[in-house]
Order: sequence, then C-alpha cells, then structure tokens
Amino acid sequence: MNLNLRLLCASALIALVTSGCGQKDTSSTATAAAPAGPRTVEITAGDNMKYSLTAIEAKPGEQITVVLTNIGTQPKEVMGHNWILLKMGTDVEAFDKAAALAKATDYSPAELSGQVLAQIPLLGPRKSGEITFTVPTTPGDYPFLCSFPAHFQVGMKGVLTVK
Repeated sequence: MNLNLRLLCASALIALVTSGCGQKDTSSTATAAAPAGPRTVEITAGDNMKYSLTAIEAKPGEQITVVLTNIGTQPKEVMGHNWILLKMGTDVEAFDKAAALAKATDYSPAELSGQVLAQIPLLGPRKSGEITFTVPTTPGDYPFLCSFPAHFQVGMKGVLTVK
C-alpha cells in the first residue's frame, strides 16, 4: 500500500472514530440519575464532653445519616456518649433531667421516647454508631444532645435547623 493511500485510510478512520465527539445527544431516551442516597454527617465526641459539630442544616424531608464516633479513652460507664435528636419544641432541660435517672436504659428515658426523632445509643471509647432518618418536613430548629449525666449541662448539645 502506498503512503498516500495509508494516510487517506488513517484520516478516514480518525474521522469515523471522532465523528460523535463533542456532539449533543439528541435521542429521546433519557437516563434517570441514580439516587444520591442519604447525606452523611460525621460527629466526634471525646473526653472533653463536646460534640465536634453543634449545628446541622437540612432540607425538609431530606435523608441524613448521622455517624457519631466516641474518640475518648475513658470507659463508657464514666464517659459514654450518645446522640439524641428531639422534636421541635421539646423541653430539652426536662428531657435531660429525666435522662440522668435512666441509667438502666443508657440514659434514654423510656417515658419520653415520644419526643425522640432519632437516636444513637450510648457509645464507649473508640466506638461508632449511626442512624439514618428522614428530616422532619416542618421548618424550624430541632435540638440534639448527649444525655449522659452532666454532658448537656457543659454544652454537649446542638441544633438541626430545617429550612
């Protein structure tokens, strides 16, 4: 095959391969985007009795997974951490006082369970827990706290703002 014919064949092949490049697809078949799944919010808590994150913003009806990791070193019996999301308008101080008396249920008062929207159980050192939930559809502020005795009082709390 002579050189001119080879160049002509190569040019034709390149034109064929690249003929669709950069052109818009005008076909009538649309591919639906795959659902993104829940958004993950990671929070750590340690022996300093503080959450690493105290404010979460969310859209009404959004799916969220909260992952809590206890990065502390003290035993669960003296420095356990949980994450409890309460209904908007809940008296958080009253909930916390009842929780302090609920050692048998890891400081989650059964009689007030109707005020809880989502919860990660009490975690010991170097343990993680998670909860996936649907954000309430009513805009507003939803409090969350660690209900281990004295943790809420020293500031282990936050707010999920729905807007």
